[in-house]
Amino acid sequence: MDILPAIDLKDGVAVRLTKGLMESAKIYSNEPWELAKKFEQMGSKWLHLVDLNGAFAGTPKNLEQIEKIRQNCNLKLEIGGGIRDEETIKKYIDLGVDRVILGSIALRNPNFVKSVAKRYRVVVGIDAIDGYVAVEGWAEKSTMLATDLAREFADAGVEAIICTDVGKDGTLSGVNVDFTLEIARASGIDTIASGGVKDMQDIEALLATKEVSGVIVGKAYYEGTLELQKAFELVKTLKS
Repeated sequence: MDILPAIDLKDGVAVRLTKGLMESAKIYSNEPWELAKKFEQMGSKWLHLVDLNGAFAGTPKNLEQIEKIRQNCNLKLEIGGGIRDEETIKKYIDLGVDRVILGSIALRNPNFVKSVAKRYRVVVGIDAIDGYVAVEGWAEKSTMLATDLAREFADAGVEAIICTDVGKDGTLSGVNVDFTLEIARASGIDTIASGGVKDMQDIEALLATKEVSGVIVGKAYYEGTLELQKAFELVKTLKS
Protein backbone atom coordinates (compact mmCIF):
# COMPACT_ATOMS: atom_id res chain seq x y z
CA MET A 1 0.00 0.00 0.00
CA ASP A 2 1.28 3.46 -0.92
CA ILE A 3 0.83 6.54 1.21
CA LEU A 4 0.18 9.62 -0.90
CA PRO A 5 0.59 12.94 0.96
CA ALA A 6 -1.81 15.56 -0.35
CA ILE A 7 -1.35 19.19 -1.27
CA ASP A 8 -4.53 21.06 -2.11
CA LEU A 9 -3.88 24.29 -4.00
CA LYS A 10 -6.07 27.36 -3.67
CA ASP A 11 -4.95 30.74 -4.99
CA GLY A 12 -1.35 29.51 -5.13
CA VAL A 13 -1.07 28.33 -1.52
CA ALA A 14 -1.47 24.95 0.19
CA VAL A 15 -4.74 24.62 2.10
CA ARG A 16 -7.06 21.99 3.51
CA LEU A 17 -10.84 22.12 3.36
CA THR A 18 -13.46 20.52 5.59
CA LYS A 19 -16.05 18.47 3.69
CA GLY A 20 -15.02 20.20 0.48
CA LEU A 21 -16.27 23.65 1.48
CA MET A 22 -14.09 26.38 -0.05
CA GLU A 23 -14.97 28.82 2.73
CA SER A 24 -13.45 26.37 5.23
CA ALA A 25 -9.96 26.68 3.69
CA LYS A 26 -7.11 26.80 6.17
CA ILE A 27 -3.69 27.80 4.83
CA TYR A 28 -0.78 25.51 5.74
CA SER A 29 1.96 26.78 3.46
CA ASN A 30 2.58 29.74 1.18
CA GLU A 31 5.25 27.70 -0.65
CA PRO A 32 3.70 24.33 -1.61
CA TRP A 33 6.91 23.14 -3.27
CA GLU A 34 8.62 23.18 0.14
CA LEU A 35 5.99 20.75 1.43
CA ALA A 36 6.59 18.49 -1.56
CA LYS A 37 10.32 18.46 -0.82
CA LYS A 38 9.63 17.57 2.81
CA PHE A 39 7.38 14.65 1.82
CA GLU A 40 10.11 13.36 -0.48
CA GLN A 41 12.67 13.50 2.32
CA MET A 42 10.30 11.49 4.54
CA GLY A 43 10.29 8.68 1.99
CA SER A 44 7.21 9.36 -0.09
CA LYS A 45 7.10 8.13 -3.68
CA TRP A 46 3.91 9.91 -4.72
CA LEU A 47 2.35 13.34 -4.24
CA HIS A 48 -1.40 13.87 -4.59
CA LEU A 49 -2.24 17.33 -5.90
CA VAL A 50 -5.62 18.99 -6.21
CA ASP A 51 -6.26 22.26 -7.99
CA LEU A 52 -9.23 23.45 -5.93
CA ASN A 53 -9.77 26.56 -8.03
CA GLY A 54 -9.67 24.37 -11.11
CA ALA A 55 -12.27 22.01 -9.68
CA PHE A 56 -14.80 24.82 -9.66
CA ALA A 57 -13.61 26.65 -12.78
CA GLY A 58 -13.17 23.57 -14.95
CA THR A 59 -9.75 24.76 -16.11
CA PRO A 60 -6.25 24.76 -14.51
CA LYS A 61 -5.71 27.66 -12.11
CA ASN A 62 -2.52 26.78 -10.20
CA LEU A 63 -0.10 25.87 -12.98
CA GLU A 64 2.70 28.08 -11.66
CA GLN A 65 2.77 26.30 -8.31
CA ILE A 66 2.52 22.87 -9.91
CA GLU A 67 5.50 23.73 -12.12
CA LYS A 68 7.49 24.82 -9.05
CA ILE A 69 6.67 21.55 -7.33
CA ARG A 70 7.79 19.58 -10.39
CA GLN A 71 11.06 21.50 -10.56
CA ASN A 72 11.88 21.01 -6.89
CA CYS A 73 11.18 17.32 -6.23
CA ASN A 74 11.49 13.90 -7.84
CA LEU A 75 8.17 12.58 -6.54
CA LYS A 76 5.66 11.02 -8.89
CA LEU A 77 2.86 13.54 -9.26
CA GLU A 78 -0.85 12.98 -9.74
CA ILE A 79 -3.22 15.91 -10.18
CA GLY A 80 -6.96 16.37 -10.10
CA GLY A 81 -9.40 19.24 -10.11
CA GLY A 82 -11.39 20.41 -13.12
CA ILE A 83 -9.76 18.23 -15.77
CA ARG A 84 -12.49 17.94 -18.40
CA ASP A 85 -10.72 17.61 -21.76
CA GLU A 86 -7.69 16.12 -23.49
CA GLU A 87 -6.06 19.52 -23.93
CA THR A 88 -5.82 19.92 -20.15
CA ILE A 89 -4.47 16.40 -19.76
CA LYS A 90 -1.74 17.16 -22.31
CA LYS A 91 -0.92 20.42 -20.53
CA TYR A 92 -0.30 18.58 -17.26
CA ILE A 93 1.67 15.77 -18.87
CA ASP A 94 3.87 18.34 -20.65
CA LEU A 95 4.40 20.00 -17.27
CA GLY A 96 5.83 16.73 -15.91
CA VAL A 97 2.79 15.37 -14.08
CA ASP A 98 2.84 11.56 -14.08
CA ARG A 99 -0.89 10.88 -14.10
CA VAL A 100 -4.17 12.77 -14.08
CA ILE A 101 -7.27 12.26 -11.96
CA LEU A 102 -10.60 12.49 -13.74
CA GLY A 103 -13.55 13.11 -11.44
CA SER A 104 -16.74 14.85 -12.59
CA ILE A 105 -16.10 13.92 -16.23
CA ALA A 106 -16.04 10.22 -15.23
CA LEU A 107 -19.73 10.48 -14.38
CA ARG A 108 -20.71 12.90 -17.16
CA ASN A 109 -18.78 11.18 -19.95
CA PRO A 110 -17.34 7.77 -19.02
CA ASN A 111 -16.54 7.02 -22.66
CA PHE A 112 -14.17 9.99 -22.75
CA VAL A 113 -12.34 8.59 -19.72
CA LYS A 114 -12.08 5.15 -21.31
CA SER A 115 -10.75 6.72 -24.49
CA VAL A 116 -8.00 8.84 -22.90
CA ALA A 117 -7.03 5.98 -20.56
CA LYS A 118 -5.69 4.22 -23.65
CA ARG A 119 -3.21 7.06 -24.24
CA TYR A 120 -2.46 8.55 -20.83
CA ARG A 121 -2.01 7.42 -17.26
CA VAL A 122 -5.45 8.04 -15.81
CA VAL A 123 -6.94 7.65 -12.34
CA VAL A 124 -10.67 7.94 -11.76
CA GLY A 125 -11.71 9.98 -8.74
CA ILE A 126 -15.00 8.86 -7.22
CA ASP A 127 -16.22 11.19 -4.51
CA ALA A 128 -19.35 10.17 -2.64
CA ILE A 129 -21.92 11.78 -0.40
CA ASP A 130 -24.05 9.18 1.39
CA GLY A 131 -22.88 6.59 -1.14
CA TYR A 132 -23.86 8.66 -4.20
CA VAL A 133 -21.37 10.28 -6.58
CA ALA A 134 -20.64 13.96 -5.91
CA VAL A 135 -19.50 16.19 -8.78
CA GLU A 136 -18.51 19.78 -9.65
CA GLY A 137 -16.19 20.27 -6.68
CA TRP A 138 -18.63 18.31 -4.49
CA ALA A 139 -21.24 21.00 -5.00
CA GLU A 140 -23.73 18.51 -6.51
CA LYS A 141 -24.85 15.01 -5.52
CA SER A 142 -25.83 12.79 -8.44
CA THR A 143 -28.30 9.92 -8.52
CA MET A 144 -25.63 7.31 -9.29
CA LEU A 145 -24.21 5.01 -6.63
CA ALA A 146 -20.44 5.24 -6.28
CA THR A 147 -20.13 1.46 -6.57
CA ASP A 148 -22.01 1.49 -9.90
CA LEU A 149 -19.62 4.09 -11.29
CA ALA A 150 -16.64 2.06 -10.05
CA ARG A 151 -17.99 -0.99 -11.88
CA GLU A 152 -18.16 1.06 -15.08
CA PHE A 153 -14.35 1.30 -15.16
CA ALA A 154 -13.54 -2.30 -14.21
CA ASP A 155 -11.88 -3.08 -17.56
CA ALA A 156 -11.26 0.42 -18.87
CA GLY A 157 -7.48 0.51 -18.48
CA VAL A 158 -7.43 3.18 -15.77
CA GLU A 159 -4.55 2.85 -13.29
CA ALA A 160 -6.57 3.21 -10.12
CA ILE A 161 -9.65 4.63 -8.44
CA ILE A 162 -9.41 7.20 -5.67
CA CYS A 163 -12.54 7.05 -3.55
CA THR A 164 -13.40 9.84 -1.15
CA ASP A 165 -16.10 9.86 1.47
CA VAL A 166 -16.91 13.57 1.29
CA GLY A 167 -18.64 13.52 4.67
CA LYS A 168 -15.37 12.54 6.30
CA ASP A 169 -12.95 14.60 4.25
CA GLY A 170 -10.95 16.99 6.38
CA THR A 171 -12.75 15.94 9.56
CA LEU A 172 -10.09 13.66 11.11
CA SER A 173 -12.94 11.31 12.03
CA GLY A 174 -11.39 8.11 10.68
CA VAL A 175 -11.22 6.65 7.18
CA ASN A 176 -14.25 4.83 5.75
CA VAL A 177 -12.68 1.39 5.29
CA ASP A 178 -15.94 -0.33 4.32
CA PHE A 179 -16.69 2.19 1.57
CA THR A 180 -13.17 1.81 0.20
CA LEU A 181 -13.55 -1.98 0.10
CA GLU A 182 -16.90 -1.69 -1.67
CA ILE A 183 -15.29 0.39 -4.41
CA ALA A 184 -12.29 -1.96 -4.66
CA ARG A 185 -14.51 -5.02 -5.00
CA ALA A 186 -16.88 -3.37 -7.47
CA SER A 187 -14.07 -2.24 -9.78
CA GLY A 188 -11.49 -4.98 -9.29
CA ILE A 189 -8.68 -2.46 -9.79
CA ASP A 190 -6.25 -0.65 -7.48
CA THR A 191 -8.23 1.51 -5.06
CA ILE A 192 -6.89 4.40 -3.01
CA ALA A 193 -8.69 5.53 0.15
CA SER A 194 -9.28 9.21 0.82
CA GLY A 195 -11.10 11.27 3.42
CA GLY A 196 -11.07 11.25 7.20
CA VAL A 197 -7.66 9.67 7.84
CA LYS A 198 -6.69 10.55 11.40
CA ASP A 199 -3.86 8.42 12.78
CA MET A 200 -1.86 5.21 12.60
CA GLN A 201 -4.96 3.18 13.41
CA ASP A 202 -6.41 4.20 10.05
CA ILE A 203 -3.21 3.21 8.24
CA GLU A 204 -3.16 -0.14 10.05
CA ALA A 205 -6.85 -0.79 9.34
CA LEU A 206 -6.33 -0.22 5.61
CA LEU A 207 -3.18 -2.33 5.55
CA ALA A 208 -5.05 -5.16 7.27
CA THR A 209 -7.57 -5.39 4.42
CA LYS A 210 -4.86 -6.48 1.93
CA GLU A 211 -7.19 -5.03 -0.75
CA VAL A 212 -6.49 -1.31 -0.55
CA SER A 213 -3.59 -0.16 -2.73
CA GLY A 214 -3.10 3.32 -1.31
CA VAL A 215 -4.24 6.03 1.06
CA ILE A 216 -4.20 9.81 0.74
CA VAL A 217 -3.08 11.69 3.83
CA GLY A 218 -3.84 15.38 4.21
CA LYS A 219 -5.11 17.10 7.31
CA ALA A 220 -3.85 14.31 9.62
CA TYR A 221 -0.29 15.33 8.71
CA TYR A 222 -0.92 19.07 8.77
CA GLU A 223 -2.66 18.96 12.15
CA GLY A 224 -0.14 16.53 13.64
CA THR A 225 -2.51 13.64 14.45
CA LEU A 226 -0.50 11.24 12.26
CA GLU A 227 3.27 10.86 12.35
CA LEU A 228 3.78 10.52 8.63
CA GLN A 229 7.40 9.38 8.95
CA LYS A 230 6.27 6.46 11.12
CA ALA A 231 3.54 5.58 8.65
CA PHE A 232 6.06 5.44 5.79
CA GLU A 233 8.36 3.26 7.90
CA LEU A 234 5.52 0.85 8.75
CA VAL A 235 4.57 0.42 5.12
CA LYS A 236 8.21 0.01 4.10
CA THR A 237 8.70 -2.69 6.75
CA LEU A 238 5.68 -4.64 5.52
CA LYS A 239 6.79 -4.37 1.88
CA SER A 240 10.20 -5.82 2.73
